[in-house]
Amino acid sequence: MPVDRGVLALAARQHGVVSAAQLADAGCGRHWIAHRLATGWLNRRHRGVYLVGPLEAPFSAAMAAVLACGDGALLSHHPAAVLCGFRPPPVHLMHVTVRRDVRSRAGIRVHRVTGLDPRDAARRRGIPVTSAARTLLDLAATNTRRDLNRAVDEARIHRLVTSDSLNKQCSRYPRHPGTPALRDAIRTEPKLIRSEAERRLLELIRAARLPEPLTNARAGRYEVDFLWLHQRLIVEVDGYAFHSERSSFERDRRKDAELTLAGFRILRITWRQIVEEPEATVAILAAALAAQPRPSDFARSSTVSA
Repeated sequence: MPVDRGVLALAARQHGVVSAAQLADAGCGRHWIAHRLATGWLNRRHRGVYLVGPLEAPFSAAMAAVLACGDGALLSHHPAAVLCGFRPPPVHLMHVTVRRDVRSRAGIRVHRVTGLDPRDAARRRGIPVTSAARTLLDLAATNTRRDLNRAVDEARIHRLVTSDSLNKQCSRYPRHPGTPALRDAIRTEPKLIRSEAERRLLELIRAARLPEPLTNARAGRYEVDFLWLHQRLIVEVDGYAFHSERSSFERDRRKDAELTLAGFRILRITWRQIVEEPEATVAILAAALAAQPRPSDFARSSTVSA
């Protein structure tokens, strides 16, 4: 039927989800909806929101939550960070920011705001969502300092925010409960210089009694931070300040590719991992050193010097 095909096309653009208002606009009446609910063609997700078919897409729940909250609703907080790619799933509760009187319901936590700047409304994967900077501001109100720092780092790596955009975000909402924590995250990123990060990592290695690496050694045509020659393992210490430019990012990936082809394994460790997660960092290094390097046909005569 033409109506069915139109609904299927709409659902395909919305992660398999449609609203009752959209169905009405498509010419679907109450009896049409009731019949397809009875046959399983539609499945109710929220009041006035339906999944077309029995199978959900990865972001069906996010789209359904936004549709359930009406016009102008935006996915926000942790679900928005997951959608944007700078926080990991799972999402147990959908958070939606609205600018009108909408109540929370099962599976949806509603945040009502006034004066949301138009620049803080975006769309990603076809889903209305708060901007990356606004999402970080919302997370700053409830997340631990460590989780917030991770989120800020990931958003920067994905080039979704800059220090300037985050500072402007704080200036737009000086009374937001997350503003002090976000300002602090911006100020403290990064204070540890690269040489200091390398020194601390070496201290961790020695304290854990792991095999001593060569430092600032050459592998092929490159100088590397730490080298375990027998294990064919290289560790590079990364800091945002040294790797935030696109040219640096591309240079690092080219270096990694060439060293991998030469038979080395490469680990990149951030200064935040060294300072905030020392036990986990040591565990990663110990596992990498214990793993046997894969047999390689590459010559073992690469130039290596301290």
